[in-house]
Amino acid sequence: MRIEGIIHKQKLTLNKLVEYKKPNEIYIPLIIGNDKDLTVIPKIGDHVYKGMMVANNKGSIKSYLHSSVSGIVKDITEKTYINGEKVKCLIIENDFKEKLEKRIGLKEDIHSYTKDEFIELIKNTGIIGKEGNPTYIKYNTDKKINTLIVNAVECETYITADYTLTKNKITDILEAIDAILDINKIDECLICIQKRNKKLADLVNQYVGTYLRIKVKLVGNTYPMGWERKLIKYVTKKNYDTLPMEVGIIVNNISTIYAIYNVLKTGMPPYERIITISGNIKGTNILVKIGTPIKEILDYLHLNDEQYIMLANGPMRGYKLPDNDSMVTKNLSALSLLKPHNYQEEECIRCGKCAKVCPCHLYPNVIHNNLDNIDKLQKMSVQKCIDCGLCSYVCPSLIPLCDSVKCAKEKVKEVEHV
Repeated sequence: MRIEGIIHKQKLTLNKLVEYKKPNEIYIPLIIGNDKDLTVIPKIGDHVYKGMMVANNKGSIKSYLHSSVSGIVKDITEKTYINGEKVKCLIIENDFKEKLEKRIGLKEDIHSYTKDEFIELIKNTGIIGKEGNPTYIKYNTDKKINTLIVNAVECETYITADYTLTKNKITDILEAIDAILDINKIDECLICIQKRNKKLADLVNQYVGTYLRIKVKLVGNTYPMGWERKLIKYVTKKNYDTLPMEVGIIVNNISTIYAIYNVLKTGMPPYERIITISGNIKGTNILVKIGTPIKEILDYLHLNDEQYIMLANGPMRGYKLPDNDSMVTKNLSALSLLKPHNYQEEECIRCGKCAKVCPCHLYPNVIHNNLDNIDKLQKMSVQKCIDCGLCSYVCPSLIPLCDSVKCAKEKVKEVEHV
């Protein structure tokens, strides 16, 4: 599957970007991280502007949700979220007028924001990283940051959304990086790209030009090279306990950098994104509004998903969706449509392959065999798992070990939050 996926990625990089930006309705899932206890701001029947805040969380780490269209708030309903769960969603009927909420306090020179202004902007516009965590937290520190690492690795099979974004918006991305370095007094930036994507690295190098503090760093083709801890170790030889800022490093995905560019330029929160739709089909990168129903996109591309298994965010780290009743979210980068395969799970033969490939040095087979023993699970550091899927991929007995470790993490989390 991975070899097929890599070949598919190479073909996808040659395709033109498709756009679909006129959904009839958008659905804003009322969830931030794992928090579903949100405050909804507009009432049913209210008119909202494009970019208007529609919900926020109540915790100490604040984040916000915004509308990607102008229109009328119709209702609240349940839809499938990208992790496969059902969540409440705010329905906004698109009036197709693209009326913008007025933005104040913007500066012509994006380098001239103070650090406090910068943090407040990316906080209030709800920018999040690949894992769904608010980006402003990384910059809200008094520690000296020496290096900004821009993660353009995109090592997941079948996905080329970041590749396509970089190819189309490289000048904006470099301008944003330069401003981020100035505003936060960061010494340098390393844009990390896998060696197999040398064409992209060559393209970026063509534009780097006089940006003397920005360098392209080619990294290994191994998976999961895009994992923050592995990437930092590879390019800087540094280890840390909890957060990269401990060693003077911030890591942002390249799509996060582009979102920051738009915020600094326009004050607008992320309202559209590129997603890769691929798998056992002819793949496409498509620019869509956040909140656009998946079914509407598939219909536009003339794709019948009924004969496929659909995964959100790729076959290695993604989640299987039970239906197409989902929507585009800020942290959705891909939909993989794969033909179902019949396989027979067998008993564990204790070969140890899962432990050998685990980047977090866990023992997935042992975790799998102790799912009913919460005391043992708590001692096995299951929360370190990054859901890379390698354990399931290498298992000769075809045991869904990654699902078992995810289950173990949930069980431990429930006990520790009681």
